[in-house]
Amino acid sequence: MSHEIYRQCASVVVFRRGTEGTKVLLLRKPRKNDAWQLPQGGVEAGESSSEAALRELHEEAGIAARLLGESGRIYQYDYPPSYRRFRPDNVRGQHIAFVFAEAAGDASVTVDAKEINDFVWVTEQEIAKFIKRKEYRTLILQLIAEGIPLLR
Repeated sequence: MSHEIYRQCASVVVFRRGTEGTKVLLLRKPRKNDAWQLPQGGVEAGESSSEAALRELHEEAGIAARLLGESGRIYQYDYPPSYRRFRPDNVRGQHIAFVFAEAAGDASVTVDAKEINDFVWVTEQEIAKFIKRKEYRTLILQLIAEGIPLLR
């Protein structure tokens, strides 16, 4: 059996400050379960996590954001067997690094309706309405707490 690897990914916690407080961007993938997530995608050869995260943000949401910093947290998980069956490669899961960025208060998100079919700006208190998987929700809340001080 071939050596199994984790796909290197980068994800970005995008903050937006406004009259209703500080909000975070979530994007929706067109699938049944765990559809909502932070903007994220694969790190390409020669890219840093920060570069990949901001590129994916632009590709998925059509906006640019100012980089605030990187998190030391990593989220690594294995794909479920049902998903692995459809992947002919040796990728067993994802290894996600996180960065923090701030979008302008009037940033206008546009999604392609194919890879991403919806978006929402949420307060910390609203995260649970969208992120159902407890482990991922806890991680996002920890990341928000880590990133907020960088907004000074």
